[in-house]
Amino acid sequence: MGIGEMIREPEQDVPVLARCDVLVVGGGPAGCAAAASAAELGAKTVLVERYGYLGGMSTGGLVVWIDRMSDWSGRQVISGFASELLDRLPREALLGPPREVWGTRTPELVGYWEDRACAFNGVVTWSPTVDPEMLKLAYMEIVLAKGVRLLLHSWAARPLQEGNSVCGVLFESKSGRQAILASVVIDTTGDGDVFALAGAAFESDIVAEDIHHKMNVAFLWAGVDMERYLSFRRLHADEHDAVVARGKQIGVVDRPHAMPCNDTCLFMGPRLAGYSCLDVEDLTEVEVESRRRMMLMLDFYRRNMPGFEHARVMLTAPQIGVRHSRRLMGTKKMTREKWAAGTVHEDEVAVSPSPDPKYPNVSVPFGCLVPATLDNLLAAGRNLSCDPVTHAFMREIPQCWAMGQAAGVAAAVAVKSRMLVRNVDISEVRSHLWKQGVFLHDERSDVPGSRALKRRP
Repeated sequence: MGIGEMIREPEQDVPVLARCDVLVVGGGPAGCAAAASAAELGAKTVLVERYGYLGGMSTGGLVVWIDRMSDWSGRQVISGFASELLDRLPREALLGPPREVWGTRTPELVGYWEDRACAFNGVVTWSPTVDPEMLKLAYMEIVLAKGVRLLLHSWAARPLQEGNSVCGVLFESKSGRQAILASVVIDTTGDGDVFALAGAAFESDIVAEDIHHKMNVAFLWAGVDMERYLSFRRLHADEHDAVVARGKQIGVVDRPHAMPCNDTCLFMGPRLAGYSCLDVEDLTEVEVESRRRMMLMLDFYRRNMPGFEHARVMLTAPQIGVRHSRRLMGTKKMTREKWAAGTVHEDEVAVSPSPDPKYPNVSVPFGCLVPATLDNLLAAGRNLSCDPVTHAFMREIPQCWAMGQAAGVAAAVAVKSRMLVRNVDISEVRSHLWKQGVFLHDERSDVPGSRALKRRP
């Protein structure tokens, strides 16, 4: 047989491993938030993840710099699950400014935290960098503490459908092919694998000049002295820029990112365009090319950059860095025109900081998680329904936490109410979200739920 030929798989009986209220497919940021939040409301919840750890891009992808959770005034607007999760980390596993300086514009503080990726546009923000291994443990602890049934090393193969409704998913693992049946399925695969296979409409257009569609393999280096490097960059800017310019001539363009420990640093890796994360040959090429470029970078930094004389490779990300693939076509679509105008949606289930100080906080509608046609299915995370410009910031880790929490709560409310999740009572969903510490645009929004106030100083 050759390329392009087809074979027919034999029919087989597939054992049902579990029946549950809520099945969450994908244990990344959105998936963990969804599972934990649904289980907290009493829903029998199963979380299935293809790797041997939780956290997805925020751990295995080494996207350990958690983008802004505070707005441009310093107010935390992504809280709830996000706060509860980060509060589980030991202090030494987190690098970020204390609460009292969030929103400050004092030049000295801005300069210090800007070096550590916690200040933007002249404002100090709550944008911590975390230890990925400690975050893996925190994710696992929180979902198990909520009563979630966790299945690792399991890959979703095909959704199960009854007419227009998704009623479960077939999985492949070392145990063979098995099925899990559910009242509501939440697709948090990042790539929309479940809703795409189920026939939901989606979009894939991009902003060519933005990084939101580029891929990379991130990596950690040890044996560095980041304080020395940051001092060199700050006090000898001309010399630093000259080194950077020489690096660009040979293709070394990425900059190091400070970690909680001074002797390690993060590179998000060469960002490669023109590849598809839905093509296994493209994925393979990105893995190979990223590591080749990493070794070129390592040699250059050792020879030229103060603080990197003894640098060594500590870890290459076990999970490839994917920013974009499919975006759901939902019952609502987040667009730049609406959030730039300050539109507050009547079905708001989350709030995101705006990408620029000139815009207000962004209202996230429930409809961007709901397929236009399929029933009993939600999508949460970077596969939300939005335009490409909106995707550039809504794909970030905190926004995925917020959307996942909204999806989990909505699913649990729908199961309890015995109704289609698309018809869920949004006022009830919002009430539960607020009780779980989520910030929303309403009369209580200046006093978020109790958990949001527990953020340590």
